[in-house]
Amino acid sequence: MRDPSSLPGKLAARILHIRPELMVIDKPAGLPLDPGRASGPSLADWLPLLQLGKRHLPHPAHRLDRDTAGCLVLGRTKPALAALNALFAARAVRKTYWAVTAGSPSGDAGVIDAPLRKVSTREAGWRMETHPEGQPARTAWRLLGTAAGPEGDLAWLELQPETGRTHQLRVHLAALGLPILGDPVYGTRAHPAGLHLLARAIALPAGPETGAALVCEAPVPPAMAPAFARCGAPTRTPGPSPVTKV
Repeated sequence: MRDPSSLPGKLAARILHIRPELMVIDKPAGLPLDPGRASGPSLADWLPLLQLGKRHLPHPAHRLDRDTAGCLVLGRTKPALAALNALFAARAVRKTYWAVTAGSPSGDAGVIDAPLRKVSTREAGWRMETHPEGQPARTAWRLLGTAAGPEGDLAWLELQPETGRTHQLRVHLAALGLPILGDPVYGTRAHPAGLHLLARAIALPAGPETGAALVCEAPVPPAMAPAFARCGAPTRTPGPSPVTKV
């Protein structure tokens, strides 16, 4: 079997953890999981390189939006992928996000309980909105730090979604009056560093098809580091996760 060191340097550095059943990669912001109508790279272009001697291509076990960076779990075998899909569907996987928001909350922690639905218009395209008739959606949040600035306060929040709706974190924070910095859809404007949303950590329970329990962390991307650092977030790269024989 091929070793991850055989990968191109930039891609090898994206592997946070790898073992026979699965891998966790640090997906960059701006990379969609699936090829789009417009030409451009997607995660699908990486999968043959990440196969690393396995019979089947690895496959994402959950979704991350194109503009969200951080931890993405891929199944490396069909049984492992099926088991991972079941864990995510059962909400047995603990997902932790970090965000920098435009504005600071009035409290230290809370839960946003607001159903979401998809709306679409010919002029503006589609987006998600809070609506009583939408699908249930809950997000727990905790304030980790703040910063004052000439353009307004910033806040560093830890987010733990209890459901996995499309754009859930972006819409919920906007509904709280705290749009994520750099969100041109649910916020006020774009940002040179893009959307400041990071899938910071993921915790998987042990399972017969997926192996030992695992906790992985993704580093703050360099483009987002200044805003996170202003709010007091550590922006150094976390220590390496355990890597087993692949």
